[in-house]
Amino acid sequence: MPERTGILYLVSGPSGSGKTTLCRRLAEEGEASYAISCTTRPPRPGETHGTDYFFLSREEFISKVEQGDFIEHAEVHGNYYGTLHSEVVAKLEQGIDVVMDIDVQGADLVRACPDPVISNALVDLFVMPPNEEELRARLTNRATDDPEIIERRMKNSLGEISQWPKYTYRLISSTRENDYALFKSLLEAERLKTSRTTDLNQ
Repeated sequence: MPERTGILYLVSGPSGSGKTTLCRRLAEEGEASYAISCTTRPPRPGETHGTDYFFLSREEFISKVEQGDFIEHAEVHGNYYGTLHSEVVAKLEQGIDVVMDIDVQGADLVRACPDPVISNALVDLFVMPPNEEELRARLTNRATDDPEIIERRMKNSLGEISQWPKYTYRLISSTRENDYALFKSLLEAERLKTSRTTDLNQ
């Protein structure tokens, strides 16, 4: 039996907030396992199936929904996203921490999951830019979307930001290094909680 149970970190925030960068870095440094999502969105340049996302057709995605394979799924910006239950639970039971880069709709669904392995492992964080101007600048500088899509993302992002009070923790983004330092300090504190220890005599 592992010394402690795995922790499920839900990290949300609008496009351009830096949440994906935080999650990816955490996984790259071996601090947590990245929960790879399924999506019907076309791959962006440089993205790889099975590494960045599991890219599915709409028909494949709907079939998995009907089979109950997802711990959460939602439609965001006209595309479907979802996380497989099997991608998360097995790791948590082994004491492996899992980080999920997830939208606010998906986070609501994970919080409502009746599986105690999930509910007992949850820690949620909302990452947000300091202001609307910085958000627009980040979306524009990504240069991966046309102006119409950027405007749609801006509108959706402002709606997402209004949901931050649902989260236990909030991180107002500044620099990448500062954001990551704060993120890591949160994770270390959560790992030290006695409630996560499986054997207090160890």
